[in-house]
Amino acid sequence: MIDKEDLFNNKDFYKSFKNGEDLTSFFKAMHKRAVEHMLYAELDSHLDNEKHQKSTTGNYRNGHGSKKIKSSFGESEIKVPRDREGSFEPALVPKRHNIIEGLDNIIISFYAKGMSVSDIEEQIKEMYDFEVSTSTISRITGAVASEVVSWQNRPLEDLYLIVWMDGIVFKVWENSKVINKTIYLAAGLNRDGRKEVLGMWLGKNESSAFWMGVLTDLKARGVEDILITATDNLNGFTQTIRSVFPESQTQICVVHQIRNSCKYVVWKDRKEFSADMKHTYTAPTKQAAEAALNDFAGK
Repeated sequence: MIDKEDLFNNKDFYKSFKNGEDLTSFFKAMHKRAVEHMLYAELDSHLDNEKHQKSTTGNYRNGHGSKKIKSSFGESEIKVPRDREGSFEPALVPKRHNIIEGLDNIIISFYAKGMSVSDIEEQIKEMYDFEVSTSTISRITGAVASEVVSWQNRPLEDLYLIVWMDGIVFKVWENSKVINKTIYLAAGLNRDGRKEVLGMWLGKNESSAFWMGVLTDLKARGVEDILITATDNLNGFTQTIRSVFPESQTQICVVHQIRNSCKYVVWKDRKEFSADMKHTYTAPTKQAAEAALNDFAGK
């Protein structure tokens, strides 16, 4: 029989972040992980005891089954815990239902630093919509918070070849309303050529001071040097990076470079302008970039 320690206390989850796939795959793995933690917390509440505690009802944990669920990140196969009597009915993913709608971004937001335990609990209350008891909500919150803190504070490698830093807008619940919030990510390329999401942070306003906190966090978790940082054109960002990682070279993101240049181009010409600029920014050598730029200037 496989129990939740076997499922959760292993390194496979962290390896899934380092397989070179895109952010959708990363979010999909994180979403699956959180859903499974929440289901196991639901079972704990159903049995009214923790693992290894003696049952007062005669009902016990009985391994897990598998179930395919669908979300905006695609289809995933999750492990659903079972009880011996077969009386456990998950509220998050009910039997004969396999679609989790509107919860994907909320679950992902749990992992962003800046979300307090009370924030997570409030989000979970909204998700379950009074379908479970207050004590169950507390168990689920505790399970999620423990997983989140473990992921947020895991040690990092001492060197990353490239670290990309940017923000993604998520729709999340706040005060019973769905609002937009920006979650800032740092993704690193390690010595083995694999990408890893180093962390996520919830921020109201992007600023050099905000990123100073992010960079300090990375250093505290073991990062000693970053060869290249890829960022947007935020004022003072380069100086902030060098104050924490003095040897790092900053490369302004090509997309942001082109987007900033487009501000000076009339709307009807922007598509053609962007296509021409990409030839310059994606050129394999300096000479090829100069040739592409000269060709563009000659038009």
